Amino acid sequence: MPLTFLSADYYIDDKTFDSIFPAHIQNLSSVHWTPLAVAKIAAGFLASFEGAKIVDVGSGIGKFCLAGANYYAHAEFYGIEQRKDLVEYAAIAKEKCSVENAHFIHANLMHQSLENYDNIYFYNSFCENLRSSASIDNTIELSPELYILYTTHLRKLLSDKPKGTRLVTFHSLNAEVPSSYEMVATYMGRRLKMWIKK
Repeated sequence: MPLTFLSADYYIDDKTFDSIFPAHIQNLSSVHWTPLAVAKIAAGFLASFEGAKIVDVGSGIGKFCLAGANYYAHAEFYGIEQRKDLVEYAAIAKEKCSVENAHFIHANLMHQSLENYDNIYFYNSFCENLRSSASIDNTIELSPELYILYTTHLRKLLSDKPKGTRLVTFHSLNAEVPSSYEMVATYMGRRLKMWIKK
């Protein structure tokens, strides 16, 4: 699973950053991986205090976590991803990026708790269950029923978080956002939304 080593300028734009990865991973970027501009805004909102622990639900190849870790060294970024090969790409990319505050976990959200994280990032990783044409690969089961299951589970996990919890959603249908969260800012034509639990 070779990755290309790049200079410290790989955060200059998405094409440069994505070139760290093999071609088939790069080809997924425009649909599945967080753009650097989005990561910088979202991570800035989520890294709201020294030592904040931020989790990316469905972190893919770890682009949000790696970018956030680079931009905001005072916070810790954690990615949860159920595809093992993507977690492996993220781990190798972490070494190439030389960031210490990004961490990757191979797991399905159904078997994880968000209790140990302060704030949450969600780039609608469940949506591929609704559009098979937009799926990353065929290594995991996909179905509309799983979309409902995952969305309901995440909404419950978010409901259990304490007041003041920050959430960022990108390209979300908002079905996972409990009514206890107030939208406090939007960017990029309302595709990027910031929430705080009241």
